[in-house]
Amino acid sequence: MSADCELVVPSVEYRDSFLEAAKEYKAEGSVRFDFELAERDFPQFIKELNEHSLGLHMPEGYVPETMYWLIDGGEYIGQINIRHELNEHLRQIGGHIGYDIRSSKRNKGYGTAQLQLMLPKAKEMGLTRVLITCDVTNIGSRKIIESAGGVLENQAPNPDTGIDKLRFWVSLG
Repeated sequence: MSADCELVVPSVEYRDSFLEAAKEYKAEGSVRFDFELAERDFPQFIKELNEHSLGLHMPEGYVPETMYWLIDGGEYIGQINIRHELNEHLRQIGGHIGYDIRSSKRNKGYGTAQLQLMLPKAKEMGLTRVLITCDVTNIGSRKIIESAGGVLENQAPNPDTGIDKLRFWVSLG
């Protein structure tokens, strides 16, 4: 990881490295993105991702969210999004912030850097604290959240996967 890490709004500039990462995500069974649209019409894919902040092109039951991509040396490393509000599902198991690092770049400090870069953006949105969750089995994510000041509130059942979620609050004071 270099000192050049930055969060950027999704852009066509990172097409090639994003599509490389998409292969990694697909290989592990991730459905985080509409990979079919990304491969077919990358500019439209980017437009739709960025319009999520307006609540457009969102699946039923989703809330507006702003997505950023973590870029290091011009390469797509991962994504992090902040949900503008919480619905009941997000209050229980989803949280304000969700993030992921492509598999070939994990365990290199990128997740920690990404979350640290996002917290000031959450504060700029007017949030005073954010809920961040992770699977009880995801030790790496738990460490990332705790290193950002996350305080464990509780463990909640996740009926979608059967794997409990740990619910942490991070104060943005």
